[in-house]
Amino acid sequence: MRKVFAGLAAFLLLVLVVQFFLAASGAFSNEANEEAFRPHRILGLGSILVAVVLTVAAAVMRMPGRIIGLSGLVAGLGILQALIAVIAKAFGDSAGDSAVGRYVFGLHAVNGLVMVAVARVILRSVRAAPDTTTTSGVDTTVTGPAADSARTAS
Repeated sequence: MRKVFAGLAAFLLLVLVVQFFLAASGAFSNEANEEAFRPHRILGLGSILVAVVLTVAAAVMRMPGRIIGLSGLVAGLGILQALIAVIAKAFGDSAGDSAVGRYVFGLHAVNGLVMVAVARVILRSVRAAPDTTTTSGVDTTVTGPAADSARTAS
């Protein structure tokens, strides 16, 4: 199950990296802003959905609380991305452009970097942790004095 979760975490990280590509391609596009950023906006909603699925999967698979919390954090930061965009537009003038709006919207990119960093921490944590269960879900970890004698016997 840990490999499935790691795959889902890797997929989320890939989606977030593609988000940066789509944002850059929209920024340098000759199309109007609404058209140029449409793929970025659509995948942004998809990334929130993937983060929520990752959080639910972490809880169902009984991952450590830290991983569940970090997964939820990515979902929350994804929602914050949309909120930052709305706040930045609220600071804009009638043409949708102002210095304050641009600076507030700069937080959108910073928040995106934080999302990537947290997703990377999740993936590294899951890959680094040993799989302590068998396919039947029974914990096979041996601890205490019996663990030392079991290790020397093998």
